[in-house]
Amino acid sequence: MSRTLVWFRSDLRVRDNPALFHSAAKNEVVAVYCLCPDQWLEHNDSPNKLWFWMQNLNQLEQSLNKLGIPLVIIQPDRFENCAKQLLELAQNLKCDGISYNNEHGLNEEHRDLCVEQLFRKKNLECQRFTDQTLITPGQLLNGKGEYFKVFTPFRKALYRTIEPHQIQPLPVPEKQKSVLLPEVEKVDYKDLFSPAEAISQRWPAGEEEAGDRLKAFIELHAIDYKKLRDYPAIDATSTLSPYLVSGVISLRQCFYAALQANNGELDSGNDGLQCWMSELIWREFYKHILHGFPRLSKGQAFITETERLPWSQNNKTFNAWCNGETGFPLVDAAMKQLVNTGWMHNRLRMVTAMFLTKNLMIDWRLGEAFFMQHLIDGDLSANNGGWQWSASTGTDAAPYFRMFNPVSQSEKFDASGQFIRQWLPQLKEQGNKEIHAPWQYDIHDIDYPTPIIDHKLSREKVLSAFKALKQP
Repeated sequence: MSRTLVWFRSDLRVRDNPALFHSAAKNEVVAVYCLCPDQWLEHNDSPNKLWFWMQNLNQLEQSLNKLGIPLVIIQPDRFENCAKQLLELAQNLKCDGISYNNEHGLNEEHRDLCVEQLFRKKNLECQRFTDQTLITPGQLLNGKGEYFKVFTPFRKALYRTIEPHQIQPLPVPEKQKSVLLPEVEKVDYKDLFSPAEAISQRWPAGEEEAGDRLKAFIELHAIDYKKLRDYPAIDATSTLSPYLVSGVISLRQCFYAALQANNGELDSGNDGLQCWMSELIWREFYKHILHGFPRLSKGQAFITETERLPWSQNNKTFNAWCNGETGFPLVDAAMKQLVNTGWMHNRLRMVTAMFLTKNLMIDWRLGEAFFMQHLIDGDLSANNGGWQWSASTGTDAAPYFRMFNPVSQSEKFDASGQFIRQWLPQLKEQGNKEIHAPWQYDIHDIDYPTPIIDHKLSREKVLSAFKALKQP
């Protein structure tokens, strides 16, 4: 019987795993995972995210063992070393080829192409599968044969063209006879990275946990998702983003579950389910954009003219933002949430990003990197897309004159101050009105900073900067 090496990356699951399922249907399978800590840290992947990966890798290893599939850990350290080490392993284990699910991003795509070319050069098979998206990037184009740059037409085109097999999750492969391998050095990977203190209890690892969260969200929260998703003090979101980024659950599984709950309707039915499916397609959209415009992987703006914006070099205000000491309670509470939990509510990601890029006029790339260095769900396509949307430098971005007022956002989406009190205990005794802007009520006997910026003046400054871009 032929033997295939299945290479796991950001697809740490046995359910709905195309590379694993299709390989196991034909051949005996040996699984492999590459530890690349030098590369991951260069990409600003956070210790929180990497710790979460390792815990899920451990869960995956246990699931694979139940299927009779051994997992081999190798340590290339960097992407450019993967091809050689994978080939050596395949040859040593007498594998006839390798299979893996595609990843997106310039470095990842180059790495995967090098692996494919080396294996084919040695007359070994290489099979690659679409996994992170419903439709393979490059296959969904507009009427001009170009990548969509605006979300709504992209979503509509996807809904028109999507085939049932692209949504239907795959089952767990059947158990195979246990594979006897030569002695391989065991790698202790579980404790390679140290997360923030609150991470482990907040984010349990494993497919079962991800499946339980999906089930609970669909049954209890999805119906009201559109109505409640913007309120950070309310448990109204799925909290599945870390599991999606690590591939512990797939986009297909989530989309299929929502579609089933919505009786197969894409553009009608329950508003909450429609809205959540649309949010999943935003993830898809940003993957297509990342693939179609490689400059985004190089830290460049999508709207090239915005490279001329006169970003501030004020380290003092940047550090105040990082530390949650801007004097704007909602912004500061959100930054405390990020640093302490490795996660931030999506509404607050927009609020804090706009505050940095427009109120403080600090380069979006600094904020993008800071988020990646802390997020447990850090993902290049989604994080870059979100930051460039907020900064008005990206595809289908917020118009440059759109700026969230942090006080108005606070009053609207955390009216009682519940979220602020959770993360800024020094303000817990303030009234529901005063807590959003203590300085406006002449409250000084608290251990909390005054605002580092005047919102109105900063708005005028950023509008002038963007308008100047349009001048010859």
